[in-house]
Amino acid sequence: MIRQPIISVLGHVDHGKTTFLDRVRESSVAAREAGGITQHIGATEVPIEVIRDICGPMLDSMKTNLTIPGLLFVDTPGHEAFTNLRKRGGSIADLAVLVVDIREGFMPQTIEALEILKNYKTPFVLAANKIDLLRGWHETGDLCFTRSFKLQQDFVQRELDLKIYELIERLGSLGIQAERFDRVSDFTKQVSIIPISAKTGDGIAEILMVLAGLSQKYLEKNLQMEVRGPGKGSILEVKEERGLGLSLDVILYDGTIKRGDTVIISGKSGPIETRVKALLKPKPLDEMRDPRDRFDNVSSVSAASGLKLVAPNIEDALPGGQVYVAGGDIDDLKKALETELSFIRFDHGGVGVIVRADTLGSLEAILGMLKKMGIPVRKADIGAVTKTDIMEAGSIAKERLEYGVVIAFNVALSEDIRAYASNQGAHIISNNVIYKILDEYQEWREEVKRRQEMAIFDTLPFPAELKFLENCTFRRSDPAIIGVAVLQGRIRAGYSLMREDGVVIGTIESIQEKNERLEEAKRGAEVAVAIKGPTVGRQISEGDILYTHITFNQYEQILKRGRKFLTPDEGELLKRIVQLSKK
Repeated sequence: MIRQPIISVLGHVDHGKTTFLDRVRESSVAAREAGGITQHIGATEVPIEVIRDICGPMLDSMKTNLTIPGLLFVDTPGHEAFTNLRKRGGSIADLAVLVVDIREGFMPQTIEALEILKNYKTPFVLAANKIDLLRGWHETGDLCFTRSFKLQQDFVQRELDLKIYELIERLGSLGIQAERFDRVSDFTKQVSIIPISAKTGDGIAEILMVLAGLSQKYLEKNLQMEVRGPGKGSILEVKEERGLGLSLDVILYDGTIKRGDTVIISGKSGPIETRVKALLKPKPLDEMRDPRDRFDNVSSVSAASGLKLVAPNIEDALPGGQVYVAGGDIDDLKKALETELSFIRFDHGGVGVIVRADTLGSLEAILGMLKKMGIPVRKADIGAVTKTDIMEAGSIAKERLEYGVVIAFNVALSEDIRAYASNQGAHIISNNVIYKILDEYQEWREEVKRRQEMAIFDTLPFPAELKFLENCTFRRSDPAIIGVAVLQGRIRAGYSLMREDGVVIGTIESIQEKNERLEEAKRGAEVAVAIKGPTVGRQISEGDILYTHITFNQYEQILKRGRKFLTPDEGELLKRIVQLSKK
């Protein structure tokens, strides 16, 4: 038997994910959503009869006989639902719709969604939304983009084609071939871009047509299943339902689940064995999180379907975890779940970063990307960052600073934890966009590497040129305290200084700016320096140009180990300083 393909809808905030599904559902979920932005996870069944009604004769262009029972859409807020649509070895989503505002183009969460889709090898189509907001677009009230497009003025058609080309170019820069859906020559190699307006309905017919056609033509083998076999599902959310108590939002992707079945569920402290008390299934063209009518209380559900599962002892169920109907040896199922979790939640010890995330799905996605980057992971788990995490990261930092990091994705971070990290020498990188958190880590690694390499200038002087500012003699001697402007390079305490005639006049004891002591002063800074050795009016005078004193031996070491850290101007200054030193 062929099941419905499971389709995930991803996209940046406010680009129209919920409004897109709203057009298909003919309900008003998006309008009632807080702030118009998707807040919860839902699933919508669209029967094949509805698709045929909307698409009409256009389906003939896909040259395939539709035998799928319909489409199951999962509405995705940000990253969470897609990464939680998981099973061992990949995603349970058969296809995805990436919704992009045609005017804004790619935004941070668009890039994140693409990275996740590539990571899970999930085929997708791109819905170029909000075409109704293009200058001059004329609403036709037609769900068919092809017909609406022909009725637009020439300049509107040119503008839309330009925007589509920009999306094609952007995808191309990311190594993805794409084309407008009606110009695609090979659906297995090119991503279809479908212009739509979720608000007016333009293009909804084409997007349903392409999704149904692709599912039927290229995914039929994946959709084959044994409907009577033990059910397998993915947990999207654990939440309280008024009148029902705690329930699980589940996408059933294989087999059948029945009221009274014993099920094994992924739990925080290990597999949970429980019995199904109730199954609630949304009606066709309704939505799990905000139905117009009450759910149907059913005795059994077959894949693919979105459902609510009510059972005792599910408080510790993990979003992104699995629900398995016990069709055989319960111990074997528990071992299978434990083995699966051990690849995602672990404490290997050794040197590596520590990862904390909000759900199993997001944790798995981050681990996959870190693996591609070649970053070792010491520990990975779900939930808030703990003091133990910080202690371990601080310990690692002493051995390998670049790995003394806690990567905290979408989890709480108290001020106490931040302060404790500062005391322990651990670095925390926190964000709620996956690719941003990884970019920040890469920047941190590069900065650590640079600092480690720059440590050469802890023992060697950096080339610098200073000007003794007029009317800035604060103390004449023992030590002389004067105001200087750093014209080039940088200075630190301990550096020897010389005049333009090559005579060494003393050593910097300290640097201050606005009564605060500085470790170093860089080009452009005006600071007070205490210099041991000279007397103002004898060895140095206001208006003098001073230089860091660099011996020929130090010069050779800088050329070997530190030349790459010098700008071209600093390189020239280094040569000049050595020439002055020879005097």
